[in-house]
Amino acid sequence: MSYETITVEKRGKVAVLTINRPDKLNALSSQVHAEGVTALDELRSDGSIRVLVITGAGEKAFIAGADISEFEGQTPVTQRNTFHERSFFNSIDTFPKPVIAMVNGFCLGGGNELAMACDLRMASENARFSQPEINLGIMCGGGGTQRLPRLVGEGRAMEMVLTGDMIDAATAERFGLVNHVYPSDQLEAETMKLAEKIAEKAPIALQLSKEAVKFASRSNLDEGLRREVDLFAICFSTEDKKEGVSAFLEKRKPEFKGS
Repeated sequence: MSYETITVEKRGKVAVLTINRPDKLNALSSQVHAEGVTALDELRSDGSIRVLVITGAGEKAFIAGADISEFEGQTPVTQRNTFHERSFFNSIDTFPKPVIAMVNGFCLGGGNELAMACDLRMASENARFSQPEINLGIMCGGGGTQRLPRLVGEGRAMEMVLTGDMIDAATAERFGLVNHVYPSDQLEAETMKLAEKIAEKAPIALQLSKEAVKFASRSNLDEGLRREVDLFAICFSTEDKKEGVSAFLEKRKPEFKGS
C-alpha cells in the first residue's frame, strides 16, 4: 500500500517506517497518525517482518512534534479521538514485534512521545529532545507524562515537562532516555546492525519477552513474576524452543521459524 506522509521499506526481516515530511520537519499531522496506524496493522500480520525501525526523513528532525497548524479550531473531542486508544503512539506501544526508534535531529513533543513508545531508542549526536507543550499553554497528550518518568525518573521527567527545556543526545543517554548515541554518519548502520541481530532471534520468544518487560512497569513485582513464568512456560510449546535447544546441543546456529 502506498502512503503520502510515510514510507515503508522492507530490508530482509527488518521493516523501516519513515515519517516523510522533511519540509515540515516530519511533524505529526492527523494524516501521519492515520497512515501510521494503517501501516502498523499491515506489518503486524506480516510474518516475514520481525523487527520494525521508525525514523524521520532527512537529518534535521526525527519528528519535531505535532503539526501545530492543525491545533487551531480543534475541539476537545477531535483531539481526544486522535490521541486515544487507536493513536499512532499506542499502536507502536502495543505492536507485538520489537520496535527501534532511529532518532536523527529534533525529537520534540509528540516526536519524543513516539520515540518513547518504541522499545529501544538509538540517537545521532545531533539529536535533541524535549517536551515543549507547556510553552503552548497545553500539556503532553501522547504519553509524555507517563512514559518519560518510567524511563528517566520522576524528577528529571518533571523538569522536562514543566520547563519545556531541550536536552542534547549525550544528556538523553545519561538520563536513560536513549540506549545509544552515534555519530550521524554511523546511526543508520548501527541501528540496522542491532535490528538485524534481534531479528535473528525466535519471533515468539521476542514477542513474549517484550510483553513481559513492558508489564514490569505497569504492575507490581508479584504480578510481574507470575506473568513472566506464564510466558516462559508458553515458550516450551513452540517449535523454536525445540530448534534452539537442539542447535545448542549440536553446537550450530539455530534457524528459528516463528512457530
